[in-house]
Amino acid sequence: MEKNIFYVNFPDIILKNRTTLYLYLFIIKNIQKPNYKQIMKQVYALCFILSIAVQSLAQTSPSVAKYDLKKKRLLIQACSIYLFNANQGAIDPDSSVVLACKAYKLPVSLAYDEGFNDGSYLIGNDLIDKGNINSAKKLLAKSKEENRIKLLLQITNFYLFKPGTKPEDLQNAFLYIKEAVDLSKQLKIKKWQHQSLLLLGKYYFQANNQVEGKKYFVQVISECRKTNDKLGLADALDVYATLLPNLDPEKEKMLQEAVSLYAGVGLEEKRIESYMKITTIYFWTGRINEAKKRLQQNLADLRKINFTHQQFAETTIVYIDLYQHNMKSAMYYALKSVKRMEAEKDYTFGDIFYMRLGDVYNFIGHNEEALELYKKSIEIGQQTLDTGTWYKSFYGAVAALSIKGKNKEAIAYINSLTSKYPPKTTFDKMSVAYIKANCYEALKDNVRAEKFFNETDYYAKQLNTPETFREIVHQYTMMSLFYININKVQKAKFYTDKIFTLFKVNKGTYNSEAFQRLLYKTDSINGNYKGSLEHFKNYKRISDSIIGVDKNKQIEELKIQYETKNKEQKIALLNDQSKLQESELQKSKLLNNLAIGSLILLLFTIGLLYNRYRLKQRNHAKLELKEREINQKNLNLRHLLDEKEWLLKEIHHRVKNNLQTVISLLNSQSAYLDNDMALSAIKNSQHRIHSMSLIHQKLYNSENIATINMPNYIKELVEYLKESFSLAQRIRFEIKVAPLELDVAQAVPLGLILNEAITNSIKYAFPNDRTGMIYVTLEAIAENRYLLTISDNGIGAETDFTDTKANSFGMSLIKGLSDDLEAKFTMENNNGTILKIEFSQEFPINQKRQMI
Repeated sequence: MEKNIFYVNFPDIILKNRTTLYLYLFIIKNIQKPNYKQIMKQVYALCFILSIAVQSLAQTSPSVAKYDLKKKRLLIQACSIYLFNANQGAIDPDSSVVLACKAYKLPVSLAYDEGFNDGSYLIGNDLIDKGNINSAKKLLAKSKEENRIKLLLQITNFYLFKPGTKPEDLQNAFLYIKEAVDLSKQLKIKKWQHQSLLLLGKYYFQANNQVEGKKYFVQVISECRKTNDKLGLADALDVYATLLPNLDPEKEKMLQEAVSLYAGVGLEEKRIESYMKITTIYFWTGRINEAKKRLQQNLADLRKINFTHQQFAETTIVYIDLYQHNMKSAMYYALKSVKRMEAEKDYTFGDIFYMRLGDVYNFIGHNEEALELYKKSIEIGQQTLDTGTWYKSFYGAVAALSIKGKNKEAIAYINSLTSKYPPKTTFDKMSVAYIKANCYEALKDNVRAEKFFNETDYYAKQLNTPETFREIVHQYTMMSLFYININKVQKAKFYTDKIFTLFKVNKGTYNSEAFQRLLYKTDSINGNYKGSLEHFKNYKRISDSIIGVDKNKQIEELKIQYETKNKEQKIALLNDQSKLQESELQKSKLLNNLAIGSLILLLFTIGLLYNRYRLKQRNHAKLELKEREINQKNLNLRHLLDEKEWLLKEIHHRVKNNLQTVISLLNSQSAYLDNDMALSAIKNSQHRIHSMSLIHQKLYNSENIATINMPNYIKELVEYLKESFSLAQRIRFEIKVAPLELDVAQAVPLGLILNEAITNSIKYAFPNDRTGMIYVTLEAIAENRYLLTISDNGIGAETDFTDTKANSFGMSLIKGLSDDLEAKFTMENNNGTILKIEFSQEFPINQKRQMI
């Protein structure tokens, strides 16, 4: 649990004069402030979700940017395979690929251009990645030979692998792929002939003409075998096998051969990818134990190549462990995937991993912790990329409430969320109906429970894929048990028969506590008591494995009871012996004296113990008194510090208002001046004062009044200058500012430098209403060392500081401010004027103490 105290830094401010400028120094002191539990929970949750949302809008994360092209392709495949499986066929494979690429800010083309894109320049690739297909077609008209084939293949991929491909997209794809096939034949280059034929085979599979597509795959495979082209053969086998259904035995054979070939040519990433595809076959064909072993081997292989995105394999292992009731392993891998995600701050698909950890907590009975994890997963899923999986967290949250007996609250939660986010897929509609039925069954409202079980069956009939097999069997199992409980045996038999029909159709098996309970009850009803007893044993075995933790507690309790009983027997025996000794002592004077001496010694010992007890009580009372005094002093300090915080903010507010008053006075004075130089000087002074006023305004409005957020400050200052000079679109700005918090002692000089430099560029760099660009960059060049660059592409300026212009007030101000910052100031003329200020970051006092 979080403590109800948190620490925030607030400043005392000292204002002093330095040369001709106002400079500021913040003295930071640690202040304890009460933490209201409910408020802070909301704040933490909001900050967490905002950080996820901001990250989702950012560029490629560092955890992905570090990968080379091969590993990026492996990431796309690992992620898309998981998403397709996790959504249980609700989205098509191409949509899974697009979703994976969108999540990791990678171009979709990477998933499909492996045969002809090795990372070097690829004609038209940038246009197609941006979706600018018309420009790519124009470029195609100018392309010849191999470049034309490359562009034809890319345009075909663009149309062929659109999510939810439309008939017109398939027609366009066919036109371009046919041209690529014909051109490759004319050039007589085997590589392009094979790439074109493989893509033509993919086209026919997309068009649901698998027989025609198979011809082209077989042709390429046969030619590669004849020429002993191992890499070409591996690629052809992998591409063809990927398109086959998981139940096709040829798929596993081809992928196994591809794994061997890729290992032979040293393409480890491709070997791992094909290996993962085989693991998926094992998973969906019921070979769960083999699939788990392969997933663990997959993790070892990924570690060897320094591929850190291992969470897709880990969360799948968690799913299997939950199914097999292996809670220790499930907890290990669930925590591992979440910890890695949080350590790297890569919350891509965070909803999945929090949901899986919630499943583990729910399974072992920690429903409160599970509910919090489910809510976090739902919030991430709603705020970031919709992977189609966060809805399952909603089911888990309802289950957690139901297990705690809060079924009415669970139903209200269902109705609230589904009204805001209605289920989209048939699977989700089925699942919503099922959890409603469970809640009503728990409330003994059998009429409504049966209604929603019937609705569950309605949607289940529409799902007939290996990916949804287990869920449908489980739901039919619970429906059968429901009908047994309400004495509708025929209905129970109807759904039980459905389960065994699904076993035959899908060639799969299913085992769970509920299923074994159904079997033993069904056999008992049918009079098959031997079978019923066997299934009851299986049910108890699974049930005991689920409640193993509780059972261990029961064993410990029995052990304690047993030891207590033994001690009581020993005490009784000792009492008997004591009575015997006392009777013997009465017969002996010596022993009687010994007994008296022992009694005196015992009394003395008791007296000492009592004395120590009283001393401890007095010390405890003193400590309590001291604690109350300390608490009262802390309370008084908190009140004083709150007042100080308010006063500091009021100071900033008044300084800002005073500066605004100065600006207004200057503006009023300018109305009575005719001299242009005087008006210009007043205008420049207003700009300088505004740059300082803006700092006080931000400090007043910010919770952290110790430092200035430079990216926000610079953007607001530039916007002010743009509006002041009425630039419209004649002069544009490009701002690149690294995340940086500066002490006000540095922020004020930098703000004034920026004001002077930008004002000079606007006024003198673009004469005669010329258009141009002004660039403002603040970047880190070393640890705690930063470079501020203000440049333009105007007519340039004299860089000779001996020139009279260099002695202008603005340039003197910039040089003086640079000296105050102890910064290195340079100015050069290179297609415009470039000003560079290199300075070191200074830290407020409290931060310096923390660093020490």
